[in-house]
Amino acid sequence: MKIAVPKERHPGEARVAASPEVVKKLIALGFEVAVEKGAGAGASFTDAAYKAAGATVAADVKAACQGADVVLKVQGPDADGKNAPELAAMSPGAILIANFSALTRPAAVQAVAAAGVTAFAMELMPRITRAQSMDVLSSQSNLAGYKAVLDAAGHYGRIFPMMMTAAGTVPPARVFVMGAGVAGLQAIATAKRLGGVVTAIDVRPAVKEQVESLGAKFVMVDEEATKAAETAGGYAKEMGEDFQKKQNAVVHEHLKKQDVVICTALIPGRRAPTLVTAEMVKDMKPGSVIVDLAVEAGGNCELAEFGKVVVKHGVTIVGYDNVPSRVAEEASALYAKNLLNFLTPLVNKDSKSLAIKWDDDIVKGTLVVKDGAVVNERVKEAMASLSAAPAAAPKAVRRKSAAGEGAAHGAPATETDSKGE
Repeated sequence: MKIAVPKERHPGEARVAASPEVVKKLIALGFEVAVEKGAGAGASFTDAAYKAAGATVAADVKAACQGADVVLKVQGPDADGKNAPELAAMSPGAILIANFSALTRPAAVQAVAAAGVTAFAMELMPRITRAQSMDVLSSQSNLAGYKAVLDAAGHYGRIFPMMMTAAGTVPPARVFVMGAGVAGLQAIATAKRLGGVVTAIDVRPAVKEQVESLGAKFVMVDEEATKAAETAGGYAKEMGEDFQKKQNAVVHEHLKKQDVVICTALIPGRRAPTLVTAEMVKDMKPGSVIVDLAVEAGGNCELAEFGKVVVKHGVTIVGYDNVPSRVAEEASALYAKNLLNFLTPLVNKDSKSLAIKWDDDIVKGTLVVKDGAVVNERVKEAMASLSAAPAAAPKAVRRKSAAGEGAAHGAPATETDSKGE
């Protein structure tokens, strides 16, 4: 059995799908591992480190994928193939495991099907106990929540903790986290460690206790209405118009007093909800900062711009895309372990060969393409919905990073996650 690890070609992607540590474990499972030259450079993993772990370093993507039974990637291929020569290099019947954003990128899914490749989408991992160690949305959203607070601190012109000095007392920064999923909860914890006074909001009442356990205050909009705001899988639902009006009023007043806002709210397969309008930004304090982790899905802040840091009405709005890639070494290491944990049950330890149980819940949940056809029901429904949608949809959903897709970037674990990334 051979595993190929190509270099990521999506613009701005610094992560890699296998770390040297995980390569050793894949080899122990019975795989040969070929890593494309320079694949780990963005994550500080050298070709020498891969060689020392037992991998072969291939000169290019064609050499890496030649004869590979399994190809591991961070980002799934693009529909036009310009950024994904690895798809052309793969043999029909090979298995591709990556993050596809399959619910919002039908053309890319169809391109994989046309190539005759069997594809697993890691962002579709079922939220069940035995799949927790495979949950890439949680691992990447956790890092995104941490990095979002550090990005906010970097752009904020004052300090986070209260300081008492001979010259006077400096008040602590007020931090508001919108969406208490995995990313949101980590943002809360990080902001508290930096000394901020933290509040948080989420449509799911179940996260109130988690928010308060981290030392933050939960902002409640309508306790009765929020009882129906969570799916059976722990993700946030899109709420009705009445609730949204109430939430907007509460949020608008709360934002006037905040110094830093971290937006993490996502809904699986849908455009991110607009939580911070232009009018709200106008009423915020000059010098305050908004970090929008949902910018790849259209953004929670109406004025956020994809991949940019802008100043509007005296407020700095940070719209970095692919935030987990900004901490690429740790993100790659965690992602690689997620893939290892996913692959291990698919291998017969005695024969050292793939033995996939196609009726397993985890396999069925993540399998997107098999035998040249799209087989995942969620993906087929999303593709039908997207094809029926109006062509001129506002602020189209952008390609998501492996950070995720879900409801509140990040809750118990969060699909953006709101089991919260």
